[in-house]
Order: sequence, then C-alpha cells, then structure tokens
Amino acid sequence: MNETISFLPDLSPVGSKDLHARFDGGRLSSDGGVLLLREIESGLGLADLLSSCMQDERNPWNTTHTHSDMIRARLFAIACGYEDCDDLDVLRFDPAFKLACGRLSETGIDLMNQPTLSRLENAPTWRELGRMGLSMIDMFCDSFPSVPARIVLDIDDTDDADDAVHGGQKLALFNAHYDEYCFQPIHILEAATAKPVLSLLRPGKRPSGKEAAGILIHVIRRIRRTWPRVEITVRGDGHYGTPEVMECLEDQDCSYIFGLPGNARLTEIGNPWCEDVAIRRTLSGKDKLRRFFQASYQAKSWSRQRKIIARVEASSKGSDIRFIVTNLPGRAKVLYEKVYCVRGRMENMIKDHKRYTKSDRTSCHRWEANQYRLFLHTGAYRLLHQLRRAAPRRSLWRKATFETLRRTVLKIAVRIEELKSRVRIALPSAYPYQQVLISMVGRIAAQGP
Repeated sequence: MNETISFLPDLSPVGSKDLHARFDGGRLSSDGGVLLLREIESGLGLADLLSSCMQDERNPWNTTHTHSDMIRARLFAIACGYEDCDDLDVLRFDPAFKLACGRLSETGIDLMNQPTLSRLENAPTWRELGRMGLSMIDMFCDSFPSVPARIVLDIDDTDDADDAVHGGQKLALFNAHYDEYCFQPIHILEAATAKPVLSLLRPGKRPSGKEAAGILIHVIRRIRRTWPRVEITVRGDGHYGTPEVMECLEDQDCSYIFGLPGNARLTEIGNPWCEDVAIRRTLSGKDKLRRFFQASYQAKSWSRQRKIIARVEASSKGSDIRFIVTNLPGRAKVLYEKVYCVRGRMENMIKDHKRYTKSDRTSCHRWEANQYRLFLHTGAYRLLHQLRRAAPRRSLWRKATFETLRRTVLKIAVRIEELKSRVRIALPSAYPYQQVLISMVGRIAAQGP
C-alpha cells in the first residue's frame, strides 16, 4: 500500500528551479534542545520529588506510565513552549521528547496522551499538595552548594487571568483593580539567584496581613529547618507591610523592608521634609532634587515604634514623597535605593514565570488541579533558570529571557536514528551557536543541581 505523504504546495521557485517540499524527512524533531533539559532535570530530581509526594493508587499491572514519567513529560513540554496537556497528543510520538523521557525513539513505547495527564492533574489531594510545596522549599535549599550567610526573599502577587478564569472556578473572584475574574497567586523568589521558593494559588483578591504572615512563617520555618542560622530578609511592596507580617518576621528574628502606604499622619510628618527639599532645589537651581529622611513612627495598629524612611523628590511640578518601613540598620539613602528599589527585579522574575512558562493556564475547575499545574509551571521555570545559569559567564545568554533561550537552544532541528548498539543524534551543520551549546552541555554536567 502506498503511503500518502503531505507536501507544501505553491512554493515560489529559486534560481529558476522549482521547490518540492514533502514531509518525508524521517525521525526528525524540532525540539532537540530538550535533551539538555533532560540532563538538568536528572540533576535536580524534580519529577521524582513531586511524584514522591503523591500516592499512586492505580493497579501496577495495568499501569504503563508512572507519575514520574508523566510529570517529567509535562515539565519538558512546558519548558519548550507546549503548555497545554493537549500538546502531548502529538508530542508523545516525538523522538526527542521520547529520548528525554528515557524511552528509545523508535522501539520505546510512546509517551502518555492528554486524558492520562488530565487524570494526573486531578489526582493530588490538598495534603499531597502541601507536601509538594514544602518539598520545593527543600529543593531550593538543596540547590546551594554551601549554606549562604544571608538570603533575601522577594514576595509579590500577580493576577492570573490571561487564560479564561470564570466565576465557577474555585477561588476565582472578580478583582476590581484588574476589572476581571482572576486568581491572584503569591510568588516568593530569592533575590540574588532568582530561584523560585514557592508559588501558591489563592483567591483573586489582595492578601490580608494575616494570610501573608501565615504563608511567610511556613516558608521561613522550613528554610530554617535546613539552615538554622541563615539571616533572612523579606522584601515586598506596601500591602505586605502590615502589622501581622512585621510582627511575624520580628518573632522569627528576620529582617524586612516594605513599602508603606501614605496616610494623614505620615503626610503631616513629611510636610517639613517636602518644604526643605523644595527650598534647597530652588536655591541650587537644579531641575530635580532628591533627599532621604528617617524617623521613628508608630501607627495605631502597630504594637511598637518602627523605623520609617522617606524619599522626597522636588521638581518644577512639585514635591513627591514615598515611605518605606524596615528594621534593617544603615543609612536611609542606601536602604531605599540599594535595598528596597532593587526589588523591581522581582517583576522580571514574575514575567519569566507567568509569560514564558504560561503559568496562568489554571483553567481547571478544582483549585487542587490548578495548584498542581502551578507547581508544574514552577518546575519548568526552574529548568529554564538552570539552563540560563549554564550559559557562559559574561555572555548575553546569562541575561536572556526564557523565550530567547527557547528559540536558540531548545528549538533545534535534530535527526534521531536508533541503531543496534547506540542512538545517533544528528544536529544541523548550520546551527549558529555550536560552541555555546557545547559549553552549556559541559557546564550542565558539571554544575549539578
């Protein structure tokens, strides 16, 4: 029987010669770089870690794909830009993905399909999800070659509504700020390394002080379980600077620096400072002048006085003042500009997590399934982050977005041929970043988790 082979019609000729394009290239894949992700995941043990938190109640005699196999396939697919379970209906035959998941490209069994993966996403209970969250905090600690003297945890929340979020989904609420139904997950990342610590799905509203304090105390206690003497600083914007959060961190012997929303009392305190800076600007003849002040302040809801820092900026348009609250020692200018303002990098980290791993694909009805998806996307973030760390030092790839890495390192054409004693992998001779790829593979093998 003759097999029908598809072709691309109506291609324009080149150099007076017709172009004939047919889908008969054989065992080719457009995701050859997934083999690098395989080495990274093997070093991290991420799939085994998440699967160990779940109890597999299936009959082993009728089971083809283990939980680890399914999680591994989903992590690789998300990292390569295939964020939906449906994508595995086609990728399950892809030779590169089969190799990455530990199966031979031709004689190995195919990967799992969408219904199998959907059942997996709906399998975890809330207790198992809790164990996963704690295990991911442990993995964050284990990723450091030595115990750091101090770490800075950035905490922030973001709307999760790029994918359709409907009122019938559990935890989905209408948020007036975003003018839509959404979730509002909290992300905690380590500032210096951009490593994820925890991503927690929550209702589509601003977290209360009690809720944020409860999350932070679990994270801090888990980190201190591994690193009892590490100094922890927590950094966030104004709605995390609540009495509950600050008292929680003080009780845990942690430092903090938060934005502080203005009020009538702070306006009264700041008026002399604004006038001082405005007069100094006028006398100096400068277009803009910025100064910093600090004072002790106690709001009615606070149990004690705390240090506040004011950044006052005067220009021809008037004066502007911003406040932060902290228990860190040091000069006001340094704490504001070098410590607090650096938290702007957190926005890029969240963008990497949300935009490039599509972590807003939380369209399941049950919150347990959506939280499990969020863990999978956080795992894909970790794989891409580790891939970026493997780039040569001082190269542009160290600061590249995940999408740039995906297009240049993961999306590589590859021909895979399974022989009797080995598997032959042929990469394009015209691939423009050969030396970079060779260097990255070597660094991945050397760096471990």
